[in-house]
This record gives sequence, structure tokens and C-alpha cells, in this order.
Amino acid sequence: MVMIFRGVSFLLLLPLLWSCEQQPVAPEEPLRTVRTQTVVRDEGVRVRSFSGTARPAIETRLSFRVPGTLVDIPVKVGDQVRRGSLVAALDPADYQLQVREAEAALAEAAARTRNAEAHFERVRALYENNHASLTDLDAARAGAESARAAEAAAAMRVELAQLQLGYTRLRAPLDGEIAAVRVEVNENVAAGAEVVVLTASQFPEVAVALPEALIGAVARGEEVRVSFDAIPGEGFAGVVTEVGVAASHAGATFPVTVRLLAPDRRVRQGMSAEVVFRFAPHQEVARMLVPAAAVGEDQQGRFVFVVEPGPDDTTLVRRRAVEVGALRVEGLEILSGLTPGEQVVTAGVSRIEDGQRVLLAVAEERRP
Repeated sequence: MVMIFRGVSFLLLLPLLWSCEQQPVAPEEPLRTVRTQTVVRDEGVRVRSFSGTARPAIETRLSFRVPGTLVDIPVKVGDQVRRGSLVAALDPADYQLQVREAEAALAEAAARTRNAEAHFERVRALYENNHASLTDLDAARAGAESARAAEAAAAMRVELAQLQLGYTRLRAPLDGEIAAVRVEVNENVAAGAEVVVLTASQFPEVAVALPEALIGAVARGEEVRVSFDAIPGEGFAGVVTEVGVAASHAGATFPVTVRLLAPDRRVRQGMSAEVVFRFAPHQEVARMLVPAAAVGEDQQGRFVFVVEPGPDDTTLVRRRAVEVGALRVEGLEILSGLTPGEQVVTAGVSRIEDGQRVLLAVAEERRP
């Protein structure tokens, strides 16, 4: 009876033993994928870009030197003009009359001069024959000299009237393009009123504003790189031609002018531009830079995770204490704790632990 009971118990335990043997093994947790960046030594050159506006190298606002009625304006916006070509003209009638009036006054003054000189010659002959006094001779001489002076003044009035007449024709002072026309035919134009804007943009310029912290590092003759939103994918070489010495009214910024080294007709006045400056390092020792996201901080201080090879062709991350410097646009300065060539984790620092096995994504190179 005992043997039968033991046999039945064994048969009842067989399903339990079989179920224990068939329980699945828990799958291993998948490895986390991390992004890394190779640590390189920073040479200290700082790259800064500033927005600016294109403008012509020369912009001349032409105006008449005399008032009058505009009778001709043979140019339009965008026209190419040569030096000396006619830009606008006023009605010359009034100024022609002034020239004739001045010429008539000059002729009258010349006649008076001849009469005064003849009178002086007669008085001098009489004085030499003792038929005229010294007083008469001096008076005749003074009359002749006064007449000559009046004739010279009349000649200058003629010259002035002719200049005034010439000022009724406005001519281009240099080769360039018409950027704007401010008046219309038959308008009364005042002296000095803007008539035409002439630009000479063979080598365009870009005006930018730099903060006071960087203006001291910019010098005339420094080469820069310029790009325009309207001309995507293309850069232009430029050189600094002007560096401001006083802050602008907008704030603590200083004006800087950059001129393109090569002419390009695609660059037009008012285009938005970006100027890239490269500043020399302030420190003698070059430092390393890493993305700010690669640096973590806890009660033990600041740290990064460095990628190291592990056993069986695996990859491990190791915590590394670091000393950081200044935060720059290019990244965070690392003063100690890293060496060039190492790879640091750039994303997911808060979700990994020291000694954890990981999978590597494509390593990123730090851009200079």
C-alpha cells in the first residue's frame, strides 16, 4: 500500500517538475544607444557672426546749387551713368537774363574805364606842361583806378552769372548707378534739395555693429567672411575698412564697415548680410571644448562619461570628473580631466551609470 502511495505521489509531482523546467529565462535588457563626440584641442580661435546690411561703397545725393523749375530729368532708377553725363536740368531763362545783364554792366564799366584813363592821360600831359595842378593829376589818377576796379568787379559778376547758369544743369560727378529719383519734371526745386541718389557699388560694403567686449579685437585690414540671405550657399571674402571709436546711439555697440574684395552685381543696397569674424585666443594655453549637454553635475561635482572598450568587444562608459571653464558659443571649456582623442557621451548623460554597457551611434566631430 505504501508503494502504491509513493507511486501516485511521484506521478502527481511530474507535471510540477516539468513546468519548472519549462519556465522561460528573462531576456537580457537591451543596451542603450548613446551619441558621442571626439574630444579635440581647441586652438583658441573664436568665431563670431554678426548681422549687417549691404550698402554701396559710395552714395552721393545730388542736388542743384541754385533754385529753379525742373525741365528735364533724362535718367531713371537703375540707369548706368558716366562721369559728366546729364542727370537733371532746370529752366535756364532767368539765369541767361542775369548773364546778359552782367555782360551789359561789364561793357558799361569798360567804357567808363576808357574814359577815365583818357582823362588821366590828358591831365598828366597838362601837368607836365604846368597847365594843371598836382591835385588835378591825383584826382584823375584816382578816377582811372576806380574805373578799372569797377570794371574788374563787373567782370566777376559776369563770371558769377555764368556759373549760376551752369548750375542749372546737374551732371554725374562719377561713374555709377541711379539708386533713386526724388523729383518730377515741372517741380520747383530749392537749392540743396535732393534730386537724385547716385551710388558707386563696384565694391559693396556691409555695415555691422559689434559689442564693446569685442570691438578692441577688430582692426582695419582684418579679413572676414560675408554671406547674404538673398544669395544662399555662397560666401564672399571681405576686409575691415572702418572701425568705430564711439558707441552708436542704439547702445553699447560700435560700427564696423566691411568691404567686399571682389565686385558682384548680385549684391544690392539694403540686403541682409552676416559677417563672420575670427578672434584670436585670449589665453596662451589652448583648451578643449565639449558640448554643454555632455557635462553633468551632482553632489560630487561636474563630470562627463568617457567611452572605453569593455570585455568581449563591448563598450563601457566611465564617469570622469572634470574642471570646466567658460561657456562659449562653440561649447564648454574643459580645463582638466580629459585628453584629446577621447570620446565623451553628448546625449543621455542623466540616464546612464558608471560602468554601464552601451551601443555607440556615429561619433560626431567637433566643428571648428
